[in-house]
Amino acid sequence: MKNGLLTFLLIFSVCVFAQNTEKDNIKYVKITQKKCVKKKGYHLVLKEVLSDSRCPEGVTCIWAGEAKVVVSLYQNRKLIEDKTITFSTVHNQENMDWFSNYLPINQKKIKKMGVLPYPKDGSQINPKDYYIKIGYIN
Repeated sequence: MKNGLLTFLLIFSVCVFAQNTEKDNIKYVKITQKKCVKKKGYHLVLKEVLSDSRCPEGVTCIWAGEAKVVVSLYQNRKLIEDKTITFSTVHNQENMDWFSNYLPINQKKIKKMGVLPYPKDGSQINPKDYYIKIGYIN
């Protein structure tokens, strides 16, 4: 009986701890304000942050808020469009769909995205420090 229980616990613990979580497989890409545009294909550049009304860390808010940005889309070094994107829970799927149209094939399975740095109570963010971080599964 003891050997059976010990064997069961050993097998159970190996199975539980051997699982790869989706979180471990997420890779990230940053869309910055850098103007370096590739020669071929699509390239995304964070043009500007129009507003950031997200609830700062360390503060209790009724509304989570949102960040509104302008992203420039280039194709073969030509500006195609400046797209205004609102980052909030309401627009999350719409944003993922838009970004996945212009990312490389291995980055199209987007799992999460957001504007960083996140605001903190009592500190101001330099506008040049903003970037978009996209988490995808390869």
